[in-house]
Amino acid sequence: MSKAFTRETDEDADDRDDDSSGDLPRDVKNYVTPAGQAALQAEFKRLMHEERPKVVDVVTWAASNGDRSENADYHYGKKRLREIDRRARYLSKRIKSAVVVDPRQQQGLRQVFFGATVTYAREDGSEHTVTLVGVDEADLAARKISWLSPVAQALMKAKEGDEVQLKTPAGWEDIEIVAIRYG
Repeated sequence: MSKAFTRETDEDADDRDDDSSGDLPRDVKNYVTPAGQAALQAEFKRLMHEERPKVVDVVTWAASNGDRSENADYHYGKKRLREIDRRARYLSKRIKSAVVVDPRQQQGLRQVFFGATVTYAREDGSEHTVTLVGVDEADLAARKISWLSPVAQALMKAKEGDEVQLKTPAGWEDIEIVAIRYG
């Protein structure tokens, strides 16, 4: 039978790129802070040791009720198990590929690198403070941006007092680095 007429399941799609690290390009390292690594590990542990066993119990109970064709608990439980397993595989790959960089160990650096907390001034006079973190740790509300984001890439390797150009949807903007700190 031709592969063109076979159906690809969710599991097949996930296992295709076994060595991929999610949304990172192949040649880019998966930098993460110690706190970010701990959060990934905690989520993995919670999924595998708390949530998954509960869902397995529900699916087992639902399957024991007989006819599964109209058994919503069974179908929802199986779907939820696939979601948990998919997320667990993703987390496992991210944890395995992580390169932990502790910003507290980078004292004395005068340039912007991973883990830096940077205050910069925009052309309109407003100041913004952001921390460059791993892709999985980014949280704009907490002012943590991915080290691969356009803003972080513009700031990378700059020193206090430097002006760098940031490409925005409205065009290029000059931003000035006001302060850099680590830890």
